[in-house]
Amino acid sequence: MKLLIGASSSKIFHLKEFANALEDIGVKTKVVLDTDYSDGYPSRKFSHWFNKDQKFKKLIKEFQPDVIFIDRQRHFGLSAIKSKIPLIVHLRGDFWTEIKIAKETIYQTFPKNIVIKSWEKFGEKCFKNSIAIIPICKYLQNITKKYYTDKETFVMYQGIDASKWFHEDGMKLKHPCVGLLQGAVIGDKIKEILILEKVLSDLPDVTFYWAGDGPFRKEILKKLEKYKNFKWLGALDYPDKVRKYLSEIDIYALISGLDMSPLSLLEAQLMEKPVIATNVGGIPELMINGKTGFLIERGDTDEIKKKILEFLSDNKKTIEMGKEGRKYVEENFNWGKIAEKFSRELTNLLKNKN
Repeated sequence: MKLLIGASSSKIFHLKEFANALEDIGVKTKVVLDTDYSDGYPSRKFSHWFNKDQKFKKLIKEFQPDVIFIDRQRHFGLSAIKSKIPLIVHLRGDFWTEIKIAKETIYQTFPKNIVIKSWEKFGEKCFKNSIAIIPICKYLQNITKKYYTDKETFVMYQGIDASKWFHEDGMKLKHPCVGLLQGAVIGDKIKEILILEKVLSDLPDVTFYWAGDGPFRKEILKKLEKYKNFKWLGALDYPDKVRKYLSEIDIYALISGLDMSPLSLLEAQLMEKPVIATNVGGIPELMINGKTGFLIERGDTDEIKKKILEFLSDNKKTIEMGKEGRKYVEENFNWGKIAEKFSRELTNLLKNKN
């Protein structure tokens, strides 16, 4: 079997790891940056608006894939549909909710509204013409089934290479500290960290560091930077600076209002950090409550404070949970296991299709 993967710039690093694991089990794989081979309006690059798919057609002719895999629903997916080669869509987020939120927030102006409607149209076309939609967690699979009741689906979790996550000095932070690592791209997701105002006020001796950036950054900083124990670090280079950051923090916190399969939660557990995470979306599928960390209900600042103090006062528990977290991620989210399940599911899918 030959699999062509059209990857987004933010995920190509991880999809190359996935491809290596597939190669190890006999699946010939090629990973490309999707926009290098197929792009067009409303791309940010004006020069790409008039592309005629020539690079994509040449790629198909040379590699001759049996299946095309995409991790976002853009022009590469549309070109795949035209090629008549079976298309599978790896769905990383709640497409429908995210489109709705975007229309109501940062895409309200006329030109941006045109753009978001284009992405919505492209997405639905990719979903309808795919042979399968592959959500990144069970929670998202249930959402997908509401929109596409008859579409084949199976879960493909985000994999991770544990060997790349080891302790590395290089970042000095004030202790005790809690580290947050999340983007500020989706309002309903990031705005949940505003509940930390109460926690920051009540725990003045604990420093909270936030690594991340995005359109909603100013809104977050306006509320939280007035507290001396809150520090914004901006976006960190991946993976080296992220690894140094996770090495230094005492506790990892994922305070989120909407999440499917946050990679940083896997990374923090591999770095043997105890975790506190909001019980939303697919987050509970990536950790074991009470064993690798604690799940907190949305808005529950008292429980957040309680768990932070519990970790800081019980070093033995902190170390035990950290070790359990690494073990859990190594066993359940290694690329070898992800690739084997994917290959098995895809083989069955193609067999049933024929």
